[in-house]
Amino acid sequence: MAKLPTKRFKKIRPKNGVAHALHLLLTLLLPILVYVLVRIHFAQLALLLILLSKWRMWAVKPRHWPANIRANAIDIIVGVSLLVFMIQADSQLFQLIWAAVYAVWLLFIKPGSQVISVSAQALIGQFVGLTALFLRYGDMNALGLIVASWAICYLAARHFLASFDEPQTRFFSYLWGYFGAALVWILSHWLLFYGPIAQPTLLISVIGFGLATLYYLHETDRLSTFFQRQILFIMLAIVVILIVFSDWGDKTV
Repeated sequence: MAKLPTKRFKKIRPKNGVAHALHLLLTLLLPILVYVLVRIHFAQLALLLILLSKWRMWAVKPRHWPANIRANAIDIIVGVSLLVFMIQADSQLFQLIWAAVYAVWLLFIKPGSQVISVSAQALIGQFVGLTALFLRYGDMNALGLIVASWAICYLAARHFLASFDEPQTRFFSYLWGYFGAALVWILSHWLLFYGPIAQPTLLISVIGFGLATLYYLHETDRLSTFFQRQILFIMLAIVVILIVFSDWGDKTV
């Protein structure tokens, strides 16, 4: 039986990359507008602009909203966190630096879809999210800090595990969120800061980075006994140093 002729459709690409250049320009416009709004003291509008930039989350049927929120949560956390850093910055120069960091995130880090890129996105989102939380709301009641920390850790874990074929993604994400919340509950009674970074942020980030590295190496069949022991030793050593050499006196909040 003779085969029917088939047509081959070529991908339509814009001449001279005009559409791509326009996309980059619109993406770059977001951190510029956020910076301008912060400079003229309209931080609330800047926050609204960041949230409105994710309008496509809602352009589907409601049953898809939870999945879309989880998929875009890290991007929102990073955007809101960098907005907090701009607001807290002491000078215009530092505000420009944070705007530039936001542009780098949007143009180079966020679009990555490989395993290592998604893992980096999750770790960055968790670190800046917790940093902004304690920097801006460190004097908030313990319950608020615990709930917010749980949400950040949970969403970061979901984002990290999304690039792996992990059947227990939900369980591990809840477990990591619980661990982060429990650690914040304990340390919120003696909230210490190392410069602008709170102790819970450092501890959760160090432990999270160590566990994420072990998981990544295991899933890619590159985890040897030597690497496992080395990573665990470094992770535990940093945790012990942070706990033992911290000034615990008169820090109760």
